[in-house]
Amino acid sequence: MEEIALRHAAETVFTRFIPPRSPTEAVGAWRPFFERWRDFTLDCVDPALLRLTEPLSKLTPPAVVLDKPGFSPFHRSELHGFLQARKVDTLVITGAETDVCVLAAVLSAIDLGYLVILPKDALCGSADETHDALMRVYESRFSQQVVVSDAVSVLEAWPEQGPVRRNRLA
Repeated sequence: MEEIALRHAAETVFTRFIPPRSPTEAVGAWRPFFERWRDFTLDCVDPALLRLTEPLSKLTPPAVVLDKPGFSPFHRSELHGFLQARKVDTLVITGAETDVCVLAAVLSAIDLGYLVILPKDALCGSADETHDALMRVYESRFSQQVVVSDAVSVLEAWPEQGPVRRNRLA
């Protein structure tokens, strides 16, 4: 993940899950979630835990940080408009929690018509079983909209300037 962001900092968008101030500010099913995980609300959490960590924070700018109120970076955010203004049609998605935030990002991106590239060695989850299951789903069920590759192949197919070349991915 780091190497991809380092080589393409100007094209990188980091997304951060920012919780509500308190459970009472959460909507719907998020309210009991944040009642259970109250220590993760803004009233309780150490603000340092919400910052982008080193070495990735050094890439901003030119990389952009976008805050999100839920799992999907597209829901109630400016991400889609930001990408459309730049004529982006392909996303390389890396990050944590293959079965939560990455899943939400991938499905939202597919719904919006983006081609999604997943470098499997730049993704992780807290549960191996669900991570592995989702990787199989991405490769089989979503093979028209998702390309699963590895970071080296992504970097080889993505020159310093220009788009990722799908036909050069393994």
